[in-house]
Amino acid sequence: MTDEQKATIERKVQNALEQIRPYLQQDGGDVEYVDMTNEGVVMVRLQGHCGSCPHAMQTLKQGIETAIKRVIPEVKSVEKV
Repeated sequence: MTDEQKATIERKVQNALEQIRPYLQQDGGDVEYVDMTNEGVVMVRLQGHCGSCPHAMQTLKQGIETAIKRVIPEVKSVEKV
């Protein structure tokens, strides 16, 4: 993946997170984009209630990851840091 391709995908990821963010904020949580590997693994930080919620992994995988991969097929997975 070239630097230009990575930058384009990162912009798309950040835009997707902006679409997801209001739903997380309704429950007192949030998500922050941290980085993306050249292999297409996106790293995010769950914040607020999402950071300590027992359902955080479900939110991450079934909510955030699914939504991002639906619009950005280059993303292989979303992981929390």
